[in-house]
Amino acid sequence: MIKTITLIGSGNVATHLGKAFLNQGVEINQVYSYNKDNAFELANQLNAMPCDEIKFISDESDAYFICIKDDYIEDIAQQLSVKNKIVVHTSGSVPLQILNQFENHGIFYPLQTFSKEKDLDLTTVPFCIEANNKKTKHALLEFAKTLSNNVHEIDSEQRKKIHLAAVFACNFSNYMYSIAEDILRQEHLNFEMLKPLILETAKKTQENSPKAMQTGPAIRNDQEVIKEHIELLNDSKKHQEIYQLISHAILNSSDISK
Repeated sequence: MIKTITLIGSGNVATHLGKAFLNQGVEINQVYSYNKDNAFELANQLNAMPCDEIKFISDESDAYFICIKDDYIEDIAQQLSVKNKIVVHTSGSVPLQILNQFENHGIFYPLQTFSKEKDLDLTTVPFCIEANNKKTKHALLEFAKTLSNNVHEIDSEQRKKIHLAAVFACNFSNYMYSIAEDILRQEHLNFEMLKPLILETAKKTQENSPKAMQTGPAIRNDQEVIKEHIELLNDSKKHQEIYQLISHAILNSSDISK
């Protein structure tokens, strides 16, 4: 049973997980961040002790959750000195083996986009769990189930593909929203106009294959409209290239191109 936790990190993921842990009655012993102010801020929210030096992380917690940028996980893990405890990271792309120096280690990857400023219901969020032994796996699976109804045992290779798919579905689509916002702003138009369209598009994917729901000039091979859109993007070569690349990909995926 995981009853006490040390959080290593103070960013978006650490903040949301920490609050969820606390709501489940789990005690947060410490919050570590190299940024002292951030450590104190999150620790204060979680009734925990702040820490801004790895050497001062105690070995009194049942589990240690590393919630930091992927590039720093290995370095932090090598500096962490705890024995006979569970050590996990929350990354979608970093392999399990990076924590091999710990007797009990695993992955606790929540498949969601997190922002400190926005509250989030974790009960439907998929949690991808992996561990180096059965005992640790069981502990992490059971712990995840206290937070979410959507828990999966996923290996590192599968998790990498899930993370890749998530980048397309979330990060890339959000960048498209930002381009759309820029286009509207140039005409002093409000992005709010597109929100019903965005929501309806997202709703369709809940019950149908995204490919089957594709609409627009590219899927129709409407070359006149496509040409006009490219001309309207004359002030941004980058946006023109994105438009052409994606339109070409959509057309090639359709029955029209076959």
